[in-house]
Amino acid sequence: MLQFPAEDRDEAINAVLGSLEKFDGEPGSVDEDNPPRKPVMHAANGLFVDKGVPTGKPFLQTLARYYGTGVYPVDFSDEGATKPAIDAWVNRNTGGRIKEAPAKYDPHNTFSLLNSLYFASAWRAPFDPNATSDLPFTTAAGEEIEAPAMHNELLMKYAEGAGWQGVDLPYADGFVMRLVLPEDAAGSAARPASAAFGAGKLTEIADAFDAARPASVQIQLPRWDHKSSFDLRKVFESLGLQKMLNTTEDFNNIQPQMMITQAAQAANITVAEKGTVAAAVTQINGMATSVPPPPERTINFDRPFHYQIVHVETGLPLFMGTVADPRS
Repeated sequence: MLQFPAEDRDEAINAVLGSLEKFDGEPGSVDEDNPPRKPVMHAANGLFVDKGVPTGKPFLQTLARYYGTGVYPVDFSDEGATKPAIDAWVNRNTGGRIKEAPAKYDPHNTFSLLNSLYFASAWRAPFDPNATSDLPFTTAAGEEIEAPAMHNELLMKYAEGAGWQGVDLPYADGFVMRLVLPEDAAGSAARPASAAFGAGKLTEIADAFDAARPASVQIQLPRWDHKSSFDLRKVFESLGLQKMLNTTEDFNNIQPQMMITQAAQAANITVAEKGTVAAAVTQINGMATSVPPPPERTINFDRPFHYQIVHVETGLPLFMGTVADPRS
């Protein structure tokens, strides 16, 4: 989807994440009423795996090498211990903006992979709160409402194309908020259309902004504070990813006969005169559908036995003895 080269995908993603490291920070330290001039962009990956199910070492090595993923062995059957641990990870890595993992807890899972993003930054040129006023805003359903609208005039990239116009509203450093306004059915850019842009249109927009030059633009932008939470499995299904959702074979390198049981996302964003604060958590849960095979042999040390402590490389026994009575 991101058009990274298949043979070097992990290295490419690692390079992208590495370029963002200079903006990393502790979400819990941010004063969200006064977003920082130096942006904070904290990305984290966490993997919770059941202690009783083997997890593929190459998979774990890839996560550690390229994605900085912390791995946490847990007992999913112990909801009282595991759910708070997962929720605490979510809470910590989103600065408390999201307090619980988005997927409903299921003790039958054996695998839970979480990805979180946290962003906080002041605008390069903040909006004047005294210039904010309630103005009409027409919703996608065609209803006209009153919404607090911010106003500013500043130098920023402006671009337009067939059916759209937009700006790159700059943050204090390193980031912009790309705002794209579609035309309405009548051809006016004053009322947003409800149709979403497809991948081809998004590529066209990105290319247009790459070529755009800064211009003086007067902007009217509503304040907003949105939260969302939804079932990602339904999104995957709508994309036609049936094999991914139903296979019990293709994830064997992660856990034996693992299948995806849940996928969910929670996100929120606050956009106001001083800047933006946003957080998101994506969670994909799985379950190993096979159980480890029973041991081929059983041995019970329930009578006197001999023991040695042996140096493996040389076979040299360092300690030797007999346990006749475990009490003494």
